[in-house]
Amino acid sequence: MGTKGTLRFYGYSKCGTCRSAVKWLQARGWELEQHDLFEQAPTIEELRPLVERSGLELKKFFNTSGEVYKELGLKDKLPGMSDEERLALLASNGRLVKRPIVTDGERVTVGFKEETFEQEWGA
Repeated sequence: MGTKGTLRFYGYSKCGTCRSAVKWLQARGWELEQHDLFEQAPTIEELRPLVERSGLELKKFFNTSGEVYKELGLKDKLPGMSDEERLALLASNGRLVKRPIVTDGERVTVGFKEETFEQEWGA
């Protein structure tokens, strides 16, 4: 099986879920351009099209189980924020970003669920 192409993969190398997603994608012939969220958060300019193409609500891009999310009390603050404020927050700290985010420039998935990956990246 040849390579299917290259996907941009936003993740964190020490994250077990990210490692599982990488193995899953590579086993199906994808090349990955990896972007470490902890080293550098994606910019607002990178995030905006990801959110638009994903079809998901912006809140789905937040790592709600992360320490930083809890420390900043975002569960209570996010509902009152504008999308621009939320994007700026995600761009300010990669630990706030739910991982992994995978995109081919058109399609976008957030998190790792095998069913979703099979649907988007399996065929």
